[in-house]
Amino acid sequence: MQNFSASPREMVASLWRNKGLIRNLVHREVVGRYKGSMLGIFWSLATPIFMLAVYTFVFSVVFKARWGVGGSDSKTEFALVLFAGLMIFNLFSECIGRAPGLILANVNYVKKVVFPLEVLPWVSMGSSLFHFAVSLGVWLAAYLVLFGVPHWHVLLLPLVLVPLVLFVMGLSWALASLGVYLRDVGQIIGLVITVLMFLTPIFYPASSLPSAYQPLMFLNPLTPPIEMARDLLYWGQLPNMTLLALYWAGSLAFAILGFAWFQKTRKGFADVL
Repeated sequence: MQNFSASPREMVASLWRNKGLIRNLVHREVVGRYKGSMLGIFWSLATPIFMLAVYTFVFSVVFKARWGVGGSDSKTEFALVLFAGLMIFNLFSECIGRAPGLILANVNYVKKVVFPLEVLPWVSMGSSLFHFAVSLGVWLAAYLVLFGVPHWHVLLLPLVLVPLVLFVMGLSWALASLGVYLRDVGQIIGLVITVLMFLTPIFYPASSLPSAYQPLMFLNPLTPPIEMARDLLYWGQLPNMTLLALYWAGSLAFAILGFAWFQKTRKGFADVL
């Protein structure tokens, strides 16, 4: 039986070695998702704008929500701050929601050909990053029209985005493997994502919680990137460097562990499928 390296070095080497394959598969997935539809790839732009409009209306008009205690009455401020958090959450939810079915949806790659299965989560991530880039372009255009030139801190967004990608990749590798052996994982993850949407400070700032509960909120792995992305994009503030360093370290460790789990368990995929 073939042995698959689970080392951190192999995690990076596999990405570099298969970069051409990943690029082609991402392109095929993005184009294929909208193939045959009248609006085509425009849906990648229309969907986040529509959902943003709905959430903004419900929370800022119906519920009269304001961003923080004594926050501004500006609906445009609420919309942009909300959208900044929603972009991060959507990147997470799109990848994680698909992760349990990645191997199940590509059985031919497991049984019939020699294929680097570890790249499948990267393909999902590439597609999600494309949609994130579209949403970010919409956000920047809206900020430019409403408030002027965005803060230069926007250029530092990769410092927050890269550890988020590492964390999501680690979780995707783990869930892709578990999804082969435990078919209920997909249903459980769908429920977890729904719950996380309201337990993550997307529609409200973490500072709005009682001080006793705020440390618990930061145990949510989505809270740091959402709060830091807002600091950079809208408020024009540098993120907490200690929190950012801890998030980098934790995300890297999670990616290494997730990749190792996937490599150690992939030997049994063909037997189960």
